[in-house]
Parts: sequence; C-alpha cells; structure tokens
Amino acid sequence: MIDDLAMKRSRERILTTHTGSLPRPKELTQLLVRRARGESVDAAALDRAGEAALRWVVPKQMAAGIDVGNDGEQQRESFFLHLRHRMSGFGGSWKRWPRADVEHYPAFKQALEQQVAAKEAVGSFTPPKAIGEVRYVDASLVHRECAAFRAVLGETESRFVDAFLTAPSPGIVAAAIRNEHYDSEDAYLAALGAALRVEYEAIVGHGFVLQLDCPDLALERHVSYQNRPLGDFLGFCERVVETINGALVNIPRERVRMHVCWGNYEAPHDRDVPLPEILPILRQAKVGALSLPFANPRHAHEVRYLERWLADDQLVIAGVIDTLTNFVEHPEVVAERIERVARTVGDPARVIAGTDCGFDTSAGMGRVAEDVVWAKLAALRDGARLASQRLFGSAAAGVPR
Repeated sequence: MIDDLAMKRSRERILTTHTGSLPRPKELTQLLVRRARGESVDAAALDRAGEAALRWVVPKQMAAGIDVGNDGEQQRESFFLHLRHRMSGFGGSWKRWPRADVEHYPAFKQALEQQVAAKEAVGSFTPPKAIGEVRYVDASLVHRECAAFRAVLGETESRFVDAFLTAPSPGIVAAAIRNEHYDSEDAYLAALGAALRVEYEAIVGHGFVLQLDCPDLALERHVSYQNRPLGDFLGFCERVVETINGALVNIPRERVRMHVCWGNYEAPHDRDVPLPEILPILRQAKVGALSLPFANPRHAHEVRYLERWLADDQLVIAGVIDTLTNFVEHPEVVAERIERVARTVGDPARVIAGTDCGFDTSAGMGRVAEDVVWAKLAALRDGARLASQRLFGSAAAGVPR
C-alpha cells in the first residue's frame, strides 16, 4: 500500500539528509567486486555481509545526526548496476564514452587512471549492453531490500524523521547500458520506464520516499552528447523526464525526490552544462523535491537560479557537503551555504541540507575515507543547527531529533 504522507519539511529546524550511497565495509566490497568481475561468490555469504553492513550503516547515520536516512545502498554494487540482477535483457559489456573534461587534460587523465587502477572497486565504465527485451523479472529482490531496511529501522532505538531509498533514472540506464536491441532510443526508454516502474512503486509501497538518481540530466552533456549541439542533449532530457513522469503515474509527487548532478568524480568539470540550461526541464518532472550539488565549486554560484525555476511547492535538497575531498567542512561554512539557499528559495521550511552526491556510488570507488565521511556528516548536522538558530530562532537549536 502506498503511503500518501508528504516528505517531511524543515518546519522548525533545517533537516539533514544525504544522497544515497555510504561507505561499505571492506568484506562486503570485496565480495561485490568479485561478483562484478564474474567470479563465483557464495550467495549466502554475500547476503550475510550485506545484512551486517545494513545493521552497521543505519545507526551510524543516526549517530552522525542524519534526519532523513536510507540503507546506504549497502546491498547494491552501484547505484544502477544492481539492475542486471533484477531485469532481463542485459549482457556483454562495452566501454562508456570518455568524459570531455577529463579528455581535455591529458596529465590529469593519466593521474586519474592511476588512482582508479589502484582501487579494488566495482567499475561503472564497462557496463553491460541491452541485447534483449528489457523487463523487470525479479521484484522479490527489491521487496526484500525494502523489508530488510524496514526491519533494521524497527530494531534501532533512534529514529529517522523520514526514510528514503534510491532507484536510477531510465535516462542513466539508457546512456550507460548501450542499446543493441531496440529500434530507437524512444523504444528503449519506454521499456526501461515500464521496468523501473516496478522498482519505484515497490519502494513507495513499503512506505519510503523514492529518490530518483538522475545524473544523466546533467552528466550526459559532457559524455554522450559532448560532440553534439546543446539542443540534442536538452531533447534527450525532455524525453527522459517524460519517461520518468509516466513511470511515476501511481506515485504522489510528494513522495519523490530527484537527484541531478554532473558526475560524482573529482575533475575540472569545465565542460559541464550550466544549471539554468536544464532547470526548465527539471521543473517538468513530477517530483516534490530537487536534490542539487551546491558545495561543488563549479556550480555553487548557481543557487541563484532556484528563485526563478523551483516550483512554488517544491523542496530543495541542497548539497552543502562535498563528497569528493577529505576536507571536513566547518559548521559555519555549512550554515552559510544553507542560509544562502534559504534566502534564495524564500522559505527555510522548503530547504533540507544534504550532500553533493553519494560517498561510494560504486562499491569501493569512494574518495573520502570512511571515518572522514562520518565527520563530514556530523559537520552537516552542526551547520544545520547553526543555520536553524538564525533562520527559525534560538529555540530551534534545542529541537530534539
């Protein structure tokens, strides 16, 4: 049964959240990497490691001061590659298009390749291809994932204010998993939308907020569309948003938040599409909140465009913590970032403080050390408290979680 309660707002103080993936324990990462490489992995051992990681990561979030938390994507190998275990039609592999900003700096590209080669991680740049009919064939896996998260929440003494689970956009799947089966991109997107609808409805049906991970709506401009006119990319974004809206037909928009970013990797990012180019299209999505990265030094200034393009009833989950460096942000810096977003939006109740992206988007690929992750999330909590004092009054600092 779908829960029709709207996402929680920052009514008395600024709430905190993050963008989905959190560090995975080493044992779990090793098992996920081995499976991704095609090695034989004991399914029971993988399940045990995933369940243990889930029981570890939920209270860690609560202790760090996260109000709206999730399962940390512990039981998935990446934010979208888990679909190959749940959907039909995927096989083989291919090499993703290079990123335009990385290609422009050969010395940096070499250094980046050396860093990646040294990691034991699930790579997302050699994904499978679509070689047959795409259908969601094993919904039991997403239902089991939801039930496991619900069970751990019930076992934990502390409580989140709200809870969410993530699922990928049909656009990032279409871009990253090359189509070699359907006659057109439109047909491929339609099949992906119909399949992903199963996952979307399952998450909301279990009472969680659905977060759509949509890096495609910004990232693909400097990947798949780097050598094509801007209009071609914007047309792709429009088709993806239309597909998303179709897949959300049975879900209240107040139960959906949408994360958009330019790719969770440290690089120049000087080939990124500007936010104002895509915001009019993002506004067409039937979602209750937009999650955008504003700690990102390439896009922090684009907060100003929210005033014009954010729908009147939408929330903004503002990235105020960088997920790519081991700097621990000072709470005053975090508070200043939150306050700027609140001034732009005009209502602090519509602002939730978050992170720019995930901390471990593909297992083992995270750039921030695990202990620093929790320190950064604690800084998010402390910065939100400072901002709350200024935005809601001194009493806000004492509001219990």
